[in-house]
Amino acid sequence: MNMVWKARDRRWEFPGRTLVMGIVNVTPDSFSDGGRYLSPAKAIEHGKALAAAGADVLDIGGESTRPGAEPVSEEEEKGRILPVIERLAKEVPAAISVDTMKAGVARAAIHAGAVVVNDVAAAQQGPSMWDVLKETEAGYVCMHMRGDPRTMQQHPVYSDIVRDISAFFGERLASLVRHGISAEAVVFDPGIGFGKTDDHNLQLLANMPAFTNWQRPLLLGVSRKSFMGRLLGLKEADRMPTSLACAVWGALNGANILRVHDAAETAQALHLLRLIQARTAN
Repeated sequence: MNMVWKARDRRWEFPGRTLVMGIVNVTPDSFSDGGRYLSPAKAIEHGKALAAAGADVLDIGGESTRPGAEPVSEEEEKGRILPVIERLAKEVPAAISVDTMKAGVARAAIHAGAVVVNDVAAAQQGPSMWDVLKETEAGYVCMHMRGDPRTMQQHPVYSDIVRDISAFFGERLASLVRHGISAEAVVFDPGIGFGKTDDHNLQLLANMPAFTNWQRPLLLGVSRKSFMGRLLGLKEADRMPTSLACAVWGALNGANILRVHDAAETAQALHLLRLIQARTAN
């Protein structure tokens, strides 16, 4: 099954090399690296390092979406990310993604040089995000989340989580296409850790191929997430090995894009995986 992902002037074809999306959090309170790259200079330096390490896409966010996170204003979010996007869009070969739920932030980020919108709310806050996508022809990562970051971990319940999320993707895709957005702009993300229990997260990882029904690329964001710590008793700083295990598992089971903190290590793991797969193909 061949798929194309289009994001303004960028184009990727799948199946093919699994893309690495490096995370640049310009926030004081993200769960993993909050505050570390809050200044534009440090965020730009970090983005350049991720690109040099092998990131194909840089995902730049100015509002934390960790469980319990409080929202920030649109102007504050823009102030954090726009200087970073403007510089990185000019200075690195990686495509630039903006991690935001706000249509106004998405539009400003695209004007600054972003080509992808990574929306954890899947435009459930209103159709204005879809207007931005239609106007700009940006790529769109449509993620599943139950509730919002403040409430999403308060007793999430599903009748059948794999079936429920697959149906959600189908509904979102149909709505996007009706709104005039090309299906080739859309990538789906099952939203590991967003309104899910630890068992839900394991079920999603175990059933990744079930989300390929809609013939759209899949993004998997598992890097350093807290369910690994709860399951294995790991501090956040000790979760790189488990993050790499999930990354390789995802690449073997339908994920086309991996959103990660550790771009160099993930790129190395994927490179070795490709070498092994080339031998098995022969």
